[in-house]
Amino acid sequence: MDDPILRFQPERILDTLHRHGVRYVLIGGLAGVMHGATRPTYDIDISPEREAGNIERLAAALRELDVRIRTESAPEGLGFSFTARTLAESEILNLTCPYGDLDIIFVPSGTEGYEDLVRHAESYRVGDMTLQVASVRDLIRSKEASDRPKDQLLLLELREIPDR
Repeated sequence: MDDPILRFQPERILDTLHRHGVRYVLIGGLAGVMHGATRPTYDIDISPEREAGNIERLAAALRELDVRIRTESAPEGLGFSFTARTLAESEILNLTCPYGDLDIIFVPSGTEGYEDLVRHAESYRVGDMTLQVASVRDLIRSKEASDRPKDQLLLLELREIPDR
């Protein structure tokens, strides 16, 4: 299935992270959707805790998901060996797997990373998982700092959420 929309199964990715005990904060478009945004998203963005044990669990989850490095020239992904060491040395990873795309951003723009984001994160129960989702204000802060054209429509919607 080559269509990223048709193959996107976020619950499969999130469940794998959950089963491995990975600590992270959900960020990006899916976090916006969790707060009530209506802009569709077809990937998962997370900011994981950098503690060594967590990085080991993240590496194991990525191996189980059979992730590959996603690039513009290779959207189907390039093979890569995910170890705790390679993850610890990374800042941003754009990945793909059979269930969709997963972006790992250790320090999202405008934040100081996991410890900063988890302070104001909101808990959402999804099935048997409790997800830590970046607060609307932290999502806005990050989107404003990154100032990417593709985020502008989501940013407009996020700015309205606290006023609902």
